[in-house]
Amino acid sequence: MNRHVFYLVNDFARRGAEASVAVAPDGYKVTIEEPRRNLDQNAALHALIGDIAKTREWAGKKWDADTWKRLLTAAWMRTQNEGPMMLPAIDGHGIEMIYRRSSDLTKRECSELIDYIEAWHATSQEAA
Repeated sequence: MNRHVFYLVNDFARRGAEASVAVAPDGYKVTIEEPRRNLDQNAALHALIGDIAKTREWAGKKWDADTWKRLLTAAWMRTQNEGPMMLPAIDGHGIEMIYRRSSDLTKRECSELIDYIEAWHATSQEAA
């Protein structure tokens, strides 16, 4: 049996998913999950972070978009009560803080992250 992916957007898709489950061999798995962020959200997120990287400083320095994405995503994740994994560095010097990748966000989470970044950008500019 090949891999089947069904987007549950209508009754036809739901019936197809049910039929595939009914004939799947023992040991196969079924996963129901929220959809991942889409290309429009990805573009909006990266445009917003790019704008921040071009116009803002943090800790007295300009940072690239990747660093800003990590800073902003980490701050948003803390608002979701989701902390980092703290692991010993593989070279034995210090610790590493590992956060979820933004590419793993659901549509809802990405929308919340974008809202958080927009609010942070607006309010932190007023304070500056």
